[in-house]
Amino acid sequence: MAFAGIQTIAPFLIAPLLAAMPALAQEASEKDHAEQDPPTLTGSLLGLRPRLAEAGVDLTGHYVSETAWNFRGGERRDVTETGEFGVGLRFDMQRIAGTDGVFQATVTYRHGPQLDAKAGLGTLQEVQEIYGRGQTWRLTQFWYEQRLADGAIAIKAGRTAPSEDFSAFSCTFQNLSFCGSQPGNVVTDYWYNWPVSQWGVRLRAAHRGLYAQIGAYEENPRNLDKSFTIGRFKGATGALIPVEFGLTRGGDGGMVGSYKVGGWISTADAPDLLFDLHGEPAVLTGRSPLQRGSARGVWLAVEQQVSGRSARGTSISGLSFFVNALAADRRTSRIDNQIVAGLFARNLLPGFAGDMLGFGIARTHVNKRFEESELLAGRPPRGAEYAVELFYGFKPVGWLDLRPNVQWIHHPGGRRDARAVGIAGLKAVLRL
Repeated sequence: MAFAGIQTIAPFLIAPLLAAMPALAQEASEKDHAEQDPPTLTGSLLGLRPRLAEAGVDLTGHYVSETAWNFRGGERRDVTETGEFGVGLRFDMQRIAGTDGVFQATVTYRHGPQLDAKAGLGTLQEVQEIYGRGQTWRLTQFWYEQRLADGAIAIKAGRTAPSEDFSAFSCTFQNLSFCGSQPGNVVTDYWYNWPVSQWGVRLRAAHRGLYAQIGAYEENPRNLDKSFTIGRFKGATGALIPVEFGLTRGGDGGMVGSYKVGGWISTADAPDLLFDLHGEPAVLTGRSPLQRGSARGVWLAVEQQVSGRSARGTSISGLSFFVNALAADRRTSRIDNQIVAGLFARNLLPGFAGDMLGFGIARTHVNKRFEESELLAGRPPRGAEYAVELFYGFKPVGWLDLRPNVQWIHHPGGRRDARAVGIAGLKAVLRL
């Protein structure tokens, strides 16, 4: 069934006080890569860090804080702070054992209330992305990656998340619409983003900027349980199989760009949004929904620097723009498509090294089949939610990033009769 699903979609495939560590793939795109060793609050930890580094072990820690106040909209005015603490160990197996590989282990803890729920905002996408997936300790990374053929082939396996490798995007914004792997923000019932890990494997092949990769991840709702564990060994309902093709361009001094196209199939049964077992509206008959044997979707992601300088494949000054688009399975997904676009302007003000301005706009669309079911149940109609965020980020000290932001959500929840929501927020990244 999985391979049949891949063949079906194949024609469409052409992150008060984020851390140096966790989601390395996401956070790497936020840092100035010209910095070999970004400063940390705890420094050398009485010499422990350099001694570990000599042995091939990188010790990192972080705390991310997101504060939000709804100055407009919602059922009540409120302000909340929610955050994530994490610590990680990265083992350079070349130095330790002479093999071209790396082992990564990361533990995270999330805490604090969510403004969307506490103030009754009714949004489709959270205004504090760091809240997601519950407040608990988790083993977020526990994987090994082996590189072969001078790095042209890489195999990664263990406890990981598809968001680390597939449809990966930075998490500099505070609104979830603009943060991280897009599928995990839309098809949340089976694609689990950071900090939830699952058993998985990913195979990647790359040559001169071109790459192709495929993964397989266990679909197990028990991974969402709020209890610390190395991994669940029972309860799997299927497999998530993403595929991605991409091209990266540019390097030191030149304009850098990233172009990705991909898709996925979920082999687990998924309930139809509208029909019951007899093809009639389940909301009217009360019968169990029709079970679809799979769910799938596609994505496109483009990020391109148009001015300024770059270092080690990352823009460090000037202007860059991005476009992310996704289409999900209309039979099973309440959100059937999302389009996100925006820009980053880096190193804007003299004397503020590493400062950044970010602007993004997103359209998140409610599936018309789900809307039809809602209308049959006597609920208000839904359409699309529109979110806008503007932030300015700067570093008062080397180990702290502050990103005050303003968000505006039009038609929250996709409801045309809902009052617009205005948010004043502060995202803070503390490297421990």
